[in-house]
Amino acid sequence: MHRYHRTDLQEALEVLEQPKPNQLPPTPQAVKMEESFPLPLRPFIQKSAREPDSLPIRIAQINSQRGSFRNVTEQSLQAEIDAQRARAAAGLEAEETEETESQEVKSTDRLEQLFKSRAEIVDFVAQAHAEANYALDLVSLLISKYTPRQAEISMSPYLKQKAPLGSLGIDIIKTPEKTESAQKEIVDLSRGWKLETFDFAANKLLQAASRLEQEVAAETKYWADVLSIKEKGWKICRIPRERQTLGVQCGFLEATPTLRDRGLAALRRGDGGDLILDRGLQPSQPRSLRVRVQQHDQIVGCSKLISLELAPGDDTIEHRIRLARDVLYEEELFHELNREARTLLQHGIQSKENLIQFQASDNQQILIDMVGLDAYNISDLNQQEHAEDALAEAVAQSLRLLLSHAHRKKYRRRARIPPPVTLKRRPNPEYSLIRPIVSYLQHKSALQWLRSFLSTITRTLQLAGLKCKHDVSPLIFVRLPPMNKTIPSPSEPDTLPFVERLVDTFLTPLESIVTGTFLSPTSNFKIRIVTNISPNGYGTEFEIATNMTSGSRTKSSSSRFGLRDDLQQLLLHRFTIDLVYLIPTLAWDTGTESSPPPISSQQKQEQGQAQVQTEQTHFNTPVQPRASHPTPWTPTSPENGELVASSPTQRRSKKLNIDLRPERLTIQCQWLGAGLDANLGEALESMARGGNVIYSWSDDGGGEEKTLQSVMGLLSQSETRPEL
Repeated sequence: MHRYHRTDLQEALEVLEQPKPNQLPPTPQAVKMEESFPLPLRPFIQKSAREPDSLPIRIAQINSQRGSFRNVTEQSLQAEIDAQRARAAAGLEAEETEETESQEVKSTDRLEQLFKSRAEIVDFVAQAHAEANYALDLVSLLISKYTPRQAEISMSPYLKQKAPLGSLGIDIIKTPEKTESAQKEIVDLSRGWKLETFDFAANKLLQAASRLEQEVAAETKYWADVLSIKEKGWKICRIPRERQTLGVQCGFLEATPTLRDRGLAALRRGDGGDLILDRGLQPSQPRSLRVRVQQHDQIVGCSKLISLELAPGDDTIEHRIRLARDVLYEEELFHELNREARTLLQHGIQSKENLIQFQASDNQQILIDMVGLDAYNISDLNQQEHAEDALAEAVAQSLRLLLSHAHRKKYRRRARIPPPVTLKRRPNPEYSLIRPIVSYLQHKSALQWLRSFLSTITRTLQLAGLKCKHDVSPLIFVRLPPMNKTIPSPSEPDTLPFVERLVDTFLTPLESIVTGTFLSPTSNFKIRIVTNISPNGYGTEFEIATNMTSGSRTKSSSSRFGLRDDLQQLLLHRFTIDLVYLIPTLAWDTGTESSPPPISSQQKQEQGQAQVQTEQTHFNTPVQPRASHPTPWTPTSPENGELVASSPTQRRSKKLNIDLRPERLTIQCQWLGAGLDANLGEALESMARGGNVIYSWSDDGGGEEKTLQSVMGLLSQSETRPEL
């Protein structure tokens, strides 16, 4: 009960005493009623707060408020205390808010609110007064039959006019006694109703027992299946928006938020207690990742599709969970591939709706897409065989392994101590899935091209009797980690497992080293092939360092190329320069030998068939044969492969041009200022045009050929001998 201050009560009484406008004055009856029935507005006299209540009063209060002592616990009392404190704090805040709002209200609004409140109080008091008068009239009319004079005093004038005195009375009527037959009938009826009620209750109890037994069996089966799933390692938790429903985490917690939420499936109970895996809104047709190899606009390789359907006799809940996990894994894999492909456009990786394609080698492309798993696709694709099926299958399995590796790395980062909180948002980088595969395929293609180029040019030069070699060290940073530490020791808790360390080696930029020697024994080169497929990388680059000791001084240089043609031109240029400086040494060594070089049977036959022709000078005067001696060769333009040899006796010079290609080495010797003076024989007449002598070594040529040293020995003579 509210406690009112005396000043407030006086103000309320004054307001109540003021008559309303257009209100009739009270009747004498009402005035008399007010005097005999006063309204108590004074506060009740309460005892002191220090005086405690007696124990029976406390017990009666608790029983009336709580119902029983069973419902009173320490936790419930503590909860009520906390709730009262919260309400008190909220009340204080509400009072402060009301005080603030009341200060902002204008005086006119306060006055209007006061009048409204007074009118409401007056209406309530008038209604209570009218109801009290009605009750008084009823009681007065009832007792007017027995004490009319006393009842007439308390009756209203309206009731006196409408109802005469004693018109309403009260009497006690004795109920008639029932006969024995009626009583027996009542007893029989009551007994029948009781029996029927007991029968109905028994049937209901039996039905409830049967239903309870079925529910117990269904619940037992349901929880047994849930327990078996839990024991097999699956995570069981509550559904966020359905706290009363259990769910199983069939997805991966390290996935993106969208796919991570889709990985939680509800475990609902069927009618017979069977577990029903409810995955929510999922595509009706599962899809699998497919990798194809395209060459010259034709498909030459295709990976096998994963069967994401249950076997006819294998419909257990565990296999359904595994199937849901595999379907979600394929969807997540293609989603992450699309995310990564958008950041690698500068490396030629294209992403178009449901297709991702990139260049694997010079004439091969890799196509990645998602295919619906219907019976037609699986039977059709798995029966076809192509030449590059192994490559496509290797790419598909590598993508799946790399996604699992990315999940493990993200889990390890999540399990570490988090970094300090900053205002910057933590980055969510894309997984490295396409990058290692593209890097390996492009690096392998570049290394195969360089190895083929060096092997071809080495065979060509070896046919000419020259010595050069090269050595290839592929993937120098990719090494198998030691397997003796597969389990981390307690002293090394951060040691990664063997498989993770092996995969990490392919995530770094790939590097291979190719070393070799030029034609001079002390001239060498070193080529470093680096492939970096990243948003800030440049793809495959060739870094070459050469050390040329031919010529007057040693020259060392280094260059970097991004195109294969540029590297090929540089290597051919360096081989040509080294060969130009090597030819004078070869010619001099041949001229100082005591015995002539060996002549093959074909060369002897050519010598027997050759005809002797008189050599004419520039002035068309016959010249007598002289003893031949070697003519020194001087490099005039090593960059262009040109050498010149002067003959003082004949007062003219020879020019030698060298044309080196990967599969062919050609030398061309010609006299400057005159025609061909020597009788070359029928074998070289076809190569001599306008005084030129051309000799070549080809990688695809066959038969017995001369070496470059023997040819240069013949070309270095003052006279061109018939041995050519």
